Amino acid sequence: MMRATELREMSDEQLGLTLKETCENFFRLRIQAQTERLDAPSELRKSRRLIARIKTVQRERELKAATSGT
Repeated sequence: MMRATELREMSDEQLGLTLKETCENFFRLRIQAQTERLDAPSELRKSRRLIARIKTVQRERELKAATSGT
């Protein structure tokens, strides 16, 4: 599991790719949870929280760019 500090060290492109991969993985886990038993149900929560962390870091960068641009 990645921490917010590790995410902040990533570039924008890396964050975007990580978000895309995590969203795809989360989708697969959700489908698997509906159709069969999950080996580790906690993976759903971990993926959801990682997505939230990534989006938070992206939003922080947007706000920082907006305030420094004006």
